[in-house]
Amino acid sequence: MALPRFYLGVDGGGTGCRARIVDATGDVLGQGLSGPATTRLGIDVAWASIARAYGAAVEEAGFGAAELARTFAGIGLAGIGRKGALEALQALEHPFAAIGFTSDGMGACLGAHSGKDGAIVIAGTGSIGLGFVEGRDLRVGGYGFPISDEGSGADLGLKAVQLALRAHDGRHDRSALLTEVMQRFHNDPMEAVAWMDRATATDYAALAPTVMRHADQGDAAGRRIVQAAAEQIDTIVRTLFDKGAPRVTLLGGLASPLEPWLAPDVRRRLKPADGDAVSGAIILARQLDRTLIAKE
Repeated sequence: MALPRFYLGVDGGGTGCRARIVDATGDVLGQGLSGPATTRLGIDVAWASIARAYGAAVEEAGFGAAELARTFAGIGLAGIGRKGALEALQALEHPFAAIGFTSDGMGACLGAHSGKDGAIVIAGTGSIGLGFVEGRDLRVGGYGFPISDEGSGADLGLKAVQLALRAHDGRHDRSALLTEVMQRFHNDPMEAVAWMDRATATDYAALAPTVMRHADQGDAAGRRIVQAAAEQIDTIVRTLFDKGAPRVTLLGGLASPLEPWLAPDVRRRLKPADGDAVSGAIILARQLDRTLIAKE
């Protein structure tokens, strides 16, 4: 009788790393968490974080070398598109029967649609639309802030700072939102300039909850910024449908706050996610197993 096979899924993102081990029926045997896992931090750092997460899951499952040798691993990792990253990861030693890698976004897409054709729009610190249809990969935007990532948290923050500076100059009507933003810089544009020189997309995105709060309270500038962001997300969703995606799911930290601002036709067409990015990585692991069986 064939020995049981197991499946490990890992979602490695810029804020943290999650791992889950399941058996052939999908029952969860172990889970683990660790810190950021993105190739931006370097392959060694990313892999160390992945190893800590799956190590905790392995420990919870009570696995030894024999079980790991029958475990197929799927890894979704942020920044895997960077030149040389995939090759470097594939060269690393591991204890599994086989290992497959994809981007964290594609892992989320696999999970959202249970491995079937479809697309996702991620609206978080950044934004991107991606998916797959009949073997074709789809991508819309997501080229990085500030040149892209329209409708993202970073984009909301940038627009708020821009309008706050204009209001300070008298080039735009003041509002509660713009007043609060300028107060962060002690009403001194030069403090905003000094902040800008070292600010990251994450720093700009930290302003997004403030923008959303004021917009929901009816602030004119806040509403203008959020409506413009929602229109950008609308366009990404519609473009994915135009490219052939049969279903689209909205994900990310801004998904729930922004959804009421989306156009009615877009809101009607959005589909809730079936599962998370770790589920998607497990689907990748199962696909890997089936591919190897087919070759045997």
